[in-house]
Amino acid sequence: MSLAKMHSVTRRAGWGLVCASIAAVTIGTAVPASAAEVVLADLDRGVGCAFALKVVGTGDRVVRKFTDAAGNPVRELSTGKGFKLTFTNKDTGQRFTLPSNGSVSRKMFNADGSYTEEDSGHNVLILFPSDVPAGPSTTLYVGRVVFTVSLNGVFTLLTTSGRSTDICALLD
Repeated sequence: MSLAKMHSVTRRAGWGLVCASIAAVTIGTAVPASAAEVVLADLDRGVGCAFALKVVGTGDRVVRKFTDAAGNPVRELSTGKGFKLTFTNKDTGQRFTLPSNGSVSRKMFNADGSYTEEDSGHNVLILFPSDVPAGPSTTLYVGRVVFTVSLNGVFTLLTTSGRSTDICALLD
C-alpha cells in the first residue's frame, strides 16, 4: 500500500514521514517492516476529509533515485509491499485499516522541479482543497493513478483506472 500524499505532505501538513506512494512520498529510504507504527498524516477537519483524519502505518518501501550527469533528479522508482495503513476519524474514533498489498510508484521529474507520478497496485491518494480536483478526499485506488505535483505542491489528478474506494465515506 502506498500513500501518495506522503511524498509532499510535509510541505503542507507537517507530516513526519509522509508520502506514500499516496506515493512513497519522498521518503527516500526504506522503512523496516518491523518498525513501530508511524504517524503519516494528522490532518485538520476539511483537509483530507470533512472530519479530522489521522493516518498511521507500518511497512517498507524500496526507493531508487536516478539522476542525470549533473546530479539532477530525473526519475524515482518506489516499490514494495508498502504500508499497512490505519485511518482514524478523529471526531468519532472510527477506524479503517488496509493491509499492505503492494504498489509501484514511478515519478518523472520535470526541469522546473515539478513531477508526474504514475502509481499502480494499491495506493491511497489524499487531495487537499487546493488540489485539482479540489479535496478534501482520501481515496484508495486499486489499479492505476496518474497525477502531477507542481512546484508549490498542488496535486492535479490526471487519470485513474481500476477500482476506487472513498475512505472518508467509510469513516463518516
